[in-house]
Amino acid sequence: MNDKATASQAERKRGEGVKFVYDILRDDILDLVLPPGSPIDEVQLAERLSMSRTPIREALVRLAGEGLVTTLPNRSTVVSNIDFLNLHTFFDAMTLMYRVTTRLAAQARTAADLETIRARQQEFARAVETHDALAMIAANRDFHAAIAEAGRNPYYTGLFCRLLDEGRRILRIYYSSFDDHLPHRYVVEHEDIIAAIEARDVEAADRLASAHADQIVRQIQEMIARDRRQQIAL
Repeated sequence: MNDKATASQAERKRGEGVKFVYDILRDDILDLVLPPGSPIDEVQLAERLSMSRTPIREALVRLAGEGLVTTLPNRSTVVSNIDFLNLHTFFDAMTLMYRVTTRLAAQARTAADLETIRARQQEFARAVETHDALAMIAANRDFHAAIAEAGRNPYYTGLFCRLLDEGRRILRIYYSSFDDHLPHRYVVEHEDIIAAIEARDVEAADRLASAHADQIVRQIQEMIARDRRQQIAL
């Protein structure tokens, strides 16, 4: 093997290591295994994953770029806090993406798209039935991402997927408020959205997606307000 091939293999191996660390940390952060404010110890992480600190540092740089970790002045790294004060801007963007991507899916979907969307919905329904919160969050993300893919606009898909990922921490807190027993109406609402997309009913798809997003946002806002009142009462 020549030097160029060896260097390319080493670069690929390092890139795989960075992705490995990134995926683990990102899932732990988004699923609240690592709560907001938790310190991330590079040395401990390197020992746990049996790798050098270089891919860990590169993964942390990537996570920092997504706003999931924060580097403090003393160069230590912690999981970023959730910005509850500015959640309204996140909710505005999320609601708009629900509507836009569902409208486009109703216009552009193919039979193959519907098959994928239904498969993701089955995964979501199973997770709701078994009260598996982390599976619900992942399946919900994949369901709406599949709808976005069916809309054939990669810019909307990319933005929506990032919003869905960022919202996983909020959803985890939200599902906890139900003791991970999510009301069945969310499964039904997904089915109604699929029916509108299949019928190519753009206006119905928009209306259903908007209502779906609005009620989730409203209930999360009520949950946060309730928690704040309880804290004040204490």
